[in-house]
Amino acid sequence: MFCIDLLWLAPVGSIIALSFAAYLYFSIMRKDEGNETMREIAQAVRIGAKAYLKRQYLGVSLFFIVVFFILLVLVLKNYLVIFVPFAFLTGGFFSGLSGFIGMTTATKSSNRTAAAAMKSLNSGLRVAFSSGAVMGLTVVGLGLLDLSIWYYFLNWYYSTHPIPLGTDKIAAITSTMLCFGMGASSQALFARVGGGIFTKAADVGADLVGKVEVGIPEDDPRNPAVIADNVGDNVGDVAGMGADLYESYVGSIVATSALGVAAGLGVSGVTVPMVMAAVGVVASIIGTFFVKSREEASQKVLLWALRKGVWASSILVAIISYFLVKYTLGAGHMGVYWSVLSGLIAGVIIGVSTEYYTSSNFKPTRSVADASLTGPATVIISGMAVGMMSTAVPVIVVGIAILASYFLSGGATNFNSGLYGIAISAVGMLSTLGITLATDAYGPVADNAGGNAQMSNLPPEVRKKTDALDALGNTTAATGKGFAIGSAALTALALIAAYRDQVVAIHHKEMNLSLMNPNLLVGLFLGGMLPFLFCSMTMRAVGRAAGKIVMEVRRQFKEIAGLMEGTAKPDYAGCVKIATAAAQKEMIIPSLMAIIAPIAVGLLIGIEAEAGLLTGATVTGFVLAIMMANSGGAWDNAKKYIEEGNYGGKGSLPHKATVVGDTVGDPFKDTSGPSLNILIKLMSMVAIVFASFIISNTLFK
Repeated sequence: MFCIDLLWLAPVGSIIALSFAAYLYFSIMRKDEGNETMREIAQAVRIGAKAYLKRQYLGVSLFFIVVFFILLVLVLKNYLVIFVPFAFLTGGFFSGLSGFIGMTTATKSSNRTAAAAMKSLNSGLRVAFSSGAVMGLTVVGLGLLDLSIWYYFLNWYYSTHPIPLGTDKIAAITSTMLCFGMGASSQALFARVGGGIFTKAADVGADLVGKVEVGIPEDDPRNPAVIADNVGDNVGDVAGMGADLYESYVGSIVATSALGVAAGLGVSGVTVPMVMAAVGVVASIIGTFFVKSREEASQKVLLWALRKGVWASSILVAIISYFLVKYTLGAGHMGVYWSVLSGLIAGVIIGVSTEYYTSSNFKPTRSVADASLTGPATVIISGMAVGMMSTAVPVIVVGIAILASYFLSGGATNFNSGLYGIAISAVGMLSTLGITLATDAYGPVADNAGGNAQMSNLPPEVRKKTDALDALGNTTAATGKGFAIGSAALTALALIAAYRDQVVAIHHKEMNLSLMNPNLLVGLFLGGMLPFLFCSMTMRAVGRAAGKIVMEVRRQFKEIAGLMEGTAKPDYAGCVKIATAAAQKEMIIPSLMAIIAPIAVGLLIGIEAEAGLLTGATVTGFVLAIMMANSGGAWDNAKKYIEEGNYGGKGSLPHKATVVGDTVGDPFKDTSGPSLNILIKLMSMVAIVFASFIISNTLFK
């Protein structure tokens, strides 16, 4: 009874998160907006970002309507319960809403960050970080709200209506909740892929013509693509990342709840992840008060300012989770607590590892800068090598976390208990999402603040502060991507385990998951290939879109008299329009592939092949995503390192070489790499939702 009573903490945690996010938002809005030029620039970025999201949401809404009716047909054929189509819609709605709120806050915060930096470095840091915290707390608040609404509604419904045959109430609740993750995953993939194509097409176009061909500084107001570049930071790195981690957060909790029921833990198995998420909300809010800096603009000082907040939150969750597990599951299940701890520790280690490989304070990124002395080719070779090397620590750490959480939670004697341990470690890693996402979403705000300062011709000392905040943002963004990838791997494993349980429950017999099963092997190979095919599609999409931007920027420099002299204004809206149209068109095929692939493989080759597909995609997708994110981060910060005055500084040949490397790294770290997180989870979600249909209609019975 104690467990059931604790579940009320989930909706309370949601209200606390959303209330504190609202408080931070209104406190940011009270800050100085800067001079008229700063306000005009911020307004142009806001208009572009809203226009992009409006067009994207219109397109995505058509997809949701079509899939909703497909799911309704499956309901009428008795493949699904009636709630799944509606859960699919709410998952997508809340995922999109979290991205929209975060992006709206970010676009209103960049000029305020630049204005605050005129007063002090700490003031600028606090405004930018508060904007990121609005994003982080909105994601966890809306996630818990969605989960709580569905849990209490289904609990009421199954208390007053017949329960499906062959199951009990809590199993019926969790199996239904498991399905709404597909809506969140679908919205996240469209947001990530579309936003990633927009932001990197604009960024590459602006850099190639502006910096390399014409030789003007970054964020120069004469560059026609500069506003599109700033818009892209928001639609890709804020709205896209928010939808991505909303999906991971909700997915890990519903998968853990379903596996807890399969392990025989009943309501207690649902209580632990739900309440742990609420605990994480409070810990994240407390952690935000630790983020403050001295006036020294060094990266070590600024990194320590953010680390304090994240580590304080992690320690609080570690302490409170002990009592939560002890009094909810009992002393006999204390191994679950150590599984939680393994996820928390793994998240911190992955963050530190990513920071080491992508920060200019350390040898790997400086070695990429060293390579610039011999030209762009060696920069690209060095950056690729750094990315490949950086995969070792996260893979080993996640491997240790999987083994530790499986065996510590009792996997040696109860297979389902071990799976619950793996799933709860993902919840542990994501429990402090409120603040870890804040440190990530802070980056684009700081980047836009630097652009605003440059375009507004603010004094050099202000630009120095915003540059320091921007460089920190590059590192925290890379760290955030590492965290997102690590949590995605654990969440995907939990979802694959939930898929297996779903199939066994429907099929009433065990799956043949032997490596000697040829169907499984074919699925593994297909799954291993899919992330590469997906990355090829998204990178080529960025290349095509960037080509259109490059041609437009060249045209304007050629045709607009006085543009280079600064006596005429460029047509910023033209580049925004091109990037928007290209992103909407190019995101369709890669996104649909993630939905169609698991259904096609399951129908044509069987459920074992589908399990192989999910496993193969998770393994290669995880490693490839780390490599791409860290290569891109190293290239970006190597460029920033030279811009600080090393190896000749801005405009030198080494600087131009690193600009080329950064251009290659842009789609690596901001389009293809981050989208892989969602790809591997969405495929598992689709497999779970369509499991009954596939089992009944597969060619391999």
